[in-house]
Amino acid sequence: MDKTRQATLKAHYRQQPPPLGIIALRHLPSGRTLLECSRNAPGMLNRHRFELKLGKHRNALLQADWRRDGAAAFSCEIIDTVRLLDDPAFDADAELGDLLALHRAQWLEQGQPLY
Repeated sequence: MDKTRQATLKAHYRQQPPPLGIIALRHLPSGRTLLECSRNAPGMLNRHRFELKLGKHRNALLQADWRRDGAAAFSCEIIDTVRLLDDPAFDADAELGDLLALHRAQWLEQGQPLY
Protein backbone atom coordinates (compact mmCIF):
# COMPACT_ATOMS: atom_id res chain seq x y z
CA MET A 1 0.00 0.00 0.00
CA ASP A 2 1.44 3.37 -0.96
CA LYS A 3 2.00 6.13 1.61
CA THR A 4 -0.70 8.42 0.22
CA ARG A 5 -3.35 5.72 0.48
CA GLN A 6 -2.17 4.81 3.96
CA ALA A 7 -2.30 8.46 5.09
CA THR A 8 -5.82 8.81 3.65
CA LEU A 9 -7.03 5.74 5.49
CA LYS A 10 -5.49 6.92 8.78
CA ALA A 11 -7.09 10.35 8.41
CA HIS A 12 -10.48 8.77 7.68
CA TYR A 13 -10.14 6.49 10.73
CA ARG A 14 -9.26 9.42 13.03
CA GLN A 15 -12.32 11.35 11.87
CA GLN A 16 -14.70 8.53 12.79
CA PRO A 17 -16.32 8.97 16.20
CA PRO A 18 -16.07 5.98 18.53
CA PRO A 19 -19.13 3.73 18.53
CA LEU A 20 -21.90 4.60 20.98
CA GLY A 21 -23.37 1.54 22.59
CA ILE A 22 -24.33 -0.78 25.37
CA ILE A 23 -21.63 -2.94 26.93
CA ALA A 24 -22.04 -6.12 28.97
CA LEU A 25 -19.55 -7.64 31.40
CA ARG A 26 -20.96 -11.08 32.15
CA HIS A 27 -19.72 -13.36 34.93
CA LEU A 28 -20.21 -16.73 33.26
CA PRO A 29 -20.45 -18.94 36.40
CA SER A 30 -23.16 -16.85 38.09
CA GLY A 31 -24.76 -15.24 35.04
CA ARG A 32 -24.59 -11.80 36.70
CA THR A 33 -24.08 -9.01 34.20
CA LEU A 34 -23.05 -5.40 34.37
CA LEU A 35 -24.84 -3.38 31.69
CA GLU A 36 -23.76 0.17 30.89
CA CYS A 37 -24.11 2.66 28.07
CA SER A 38 -21.29 4.80 26.74
CA ARG A 39 -20.50 7.31 24.03
CA ASN A 40 -17.27 5.34 23.56
CA ALA A 41 -18.20 1.67 24.03
CA PRO A 42 -14.75 0.14 23.31
CA GLY A 43 -13.13 2.67 25.63
CA MET A 44 -15.62 1.84 28.39
CA LEU A 45 -14.85 -1.88 28.06
CA ASN A 46 -11.14 -1.12 28.31
CA ARG A 47 -11.72 1.02 31.40
CA HIS A 48 -13.64 -1.75 33.16
CA ARG A 49 -10.98 -4.36 32.31
CA PHE A 50 -8.23 -2.01 33.51
CA GLU A 51 -9.98 -1.28 36.82
CA LEU A 52 -10.65 -4.98 37.38
CA LYS A 53 -7.02 -5.93 36.68
CA LEU A 54 -5.86 -3.24 39.13
CA GLY A 55 -8.31 -4.49 41.74
CA LYS A 56 -9.91 -1.04 41.98
CA HIS A 57 -13.29 -1.52 40.29
CA ARG A 58 -16.10 0.59 41.75
CA ASN A 59 -18.49 -2.39 41.82
CA ALA A 60 -17.30 -4.47 44.79
CA LEU A 61 -19.31 -7.59 43.88
CA LEU A 62 -17.97 -7.57 40.33
CA GLN A 63 -14.43 -7.07 41.63
CA ALA A 64 -14.85 -9.97 44.09
CA ASP A 65 -16.01 -12.28 41.28
CA TRP A 66 -13.03 -11.18 39.16
CA ARG A 67 -10.57 -11.86 41.99
CA ARG A 68 -12.06 -15.26 42.74
CA ASP A 69 -12.55 -16.57 39.20
CA GLY A 70 -10.21 -14.50 37.02
CA ALA A 71 -10.61 -12.94 33.60
CA ALA A 72 -11.40 -16.25 31.91
CA ALA A 73 -14.72 -16.38 33.80
CA PHE A 74 -15.96 -13.19 32.14
CA SER A 75 -17.40 -12.25 28.79
CA CYS A 76 -16.90 -8.58 27.86
CA GLU A 77 -18.68 -7.32 24.77
CA ILE A 78 -20.57 -4.53 23.05
CA ILE A 79 -24.11 -5.87 22.77
CA ASP A 80 -25.77 -2.99 20.93
CA THR A 81 -24.82 0.24 19.19
CA VAL A 82 -26.48 3.54 18.33
CA ARG A 83 -25.87 5.13 14.98
CA LEU A 84 -25.35 8.87 15.09
CA LEU A 85 -27.78 10.79 12.95
CA ASP A 86 -27.09 14.07 11.19
CA ASP A 87 -30.35 15.44 12.56
CA PRO A 88 -29.59 18.31 14.99
CA ALA A 89 -32.59 17.28 17.13
CA PHE A 90 -31.13 13.79 17.66
CA ASP A 91 -30.21 13.29 21.32
CA ALA A 92 -27.61 10.50 21.47
CA ASP A 93 -27.54 10.45 25.28
CA ALA A 94 -31.31 10.00 25.49
CA GLU A 95 -31.15 7.29 22.85
CA LEU A 96 -28.41 5.49 24.81
CA GLY A 97 -30.40 5.79 28.04
CA ASP A 98 -33.53 4.37 26.43
CA LEU A 99 -31.58 1.51 24.89
CA LEU A 100 -29.93 0.70 28.22
CA ALA A 101 -33.32 0.68 29.98
CA LEU A 102 -34.66 -1.65 27.29
CA HIS A 103 -31.76 -4.07 27.67
CA ARG A 104 -32.00 -4.05 31.48
CA ALA A 105 -35.73 -4.77 31.30
CA GLN A 106 -35.13 -7.66 28.87
CA TRP A 107 -32.35 -9.04 31.09
CA LEU A 108 -34.56 -8.95 34.18
CA GLU A 109 -37.54 -10.32 32.27
CA GLN A 110 -35.44 -13.36 31.34
CA GLY A 111 -34.51 -13.80 35.00
CA GLN A 112 -30.83 -12.95 34.49
CA PRO A 113 -29.26 -11.21 37.50
CA LEU A 114 -27.55 -7.84 37.17
CA TYR A 115 -24.73 -6.28 39.14
